[in-house]
Amino acid sequence: MSKVDFNPDEPLLTVSKLNAWYGAAHILFDVDLNVRRGEVVALMGRNGAGKSTTLKSIMGLIEKSKGDVHFMGSKISGRQSFEIARRGVGFVPEDRRVFSDLTVTENLEVGRQPARTWPDGKPAFRWTPEDLYKLFPNLGGMQDRPGGQMSGGEQQMLTVARTLMGNPYLVLLDEPSEGVAPLIVEQMANMIIALKEHGVSVLLCEQNIHFAELVSDRVYVLEKGQIRYAATMAELAENEEIRRSYLTV
Repeated sequence: MSKVDFNPDEPLLTVSKLNAWYGAAHILFDVDLNVRRGEVVALMGRNGAGKSTTLKSIMGLIEKSKGDVHFMGSKISGRQSFEIARRGVGFVPEDRRVFSDLTVTENLEVGRQPARTWPDGKPAFRWTPEDLYKLFPNLGGMQDRPGGQMSGGEQQMLTVARTLMGNPYLVLLDEPSEGVAPLIVEQMANMIIALKEHGVSVLLCEQNIHFAELVSDRVYVLEKGQIRYAATMAELAENEEIRRSYLTV
């Protein structure tokens, strides 16, 4: 990646007028959002609101989309997903996708990328397997276990850990608390807080407002593919009308 002229006072990620389609179905309508360095931003909404499609569109995984996505001063919309990953964007999909025949250690090695440096010359945090075993103690106790012999929650942790081995500046995290045990939800929350402490940004798709409140600075609320509300997480927590209109089932 060539050196870019990135102003640290500007958002790390900027999404403008993002639209996306599955076939003839128009899913996202002019979505605008941004994430700053070291910030955790929640993207919330009911099932089918377009949260996962937003992350996939940013990551270049939606075949038919349009709009502008800028990351660290460079346009990434229109690029291949592997190119976006190499620039320092990590993606943790909802459906996990571990390598079932590889061990925990081997899964982590698959995700390894070189150390990164911020445009201002400061080294970005470099993750090691040892760091990740401290963050996810369950994984530390099963380093030789094949991914296919792990529970769903353990696979979720492994997917996150493998993504962090790429030393991302930004992590796109899709529904980390869904369908996993409370202990693993707690570890996921601790992980997001640790990322923020290391200056890593997170764009988090989430339906669990209690989980989002624990880790997020700001929030965007999606409804039928459109941003309906944007505020701090504290403001959303106090706005019962918005929660009832767009988040409750």
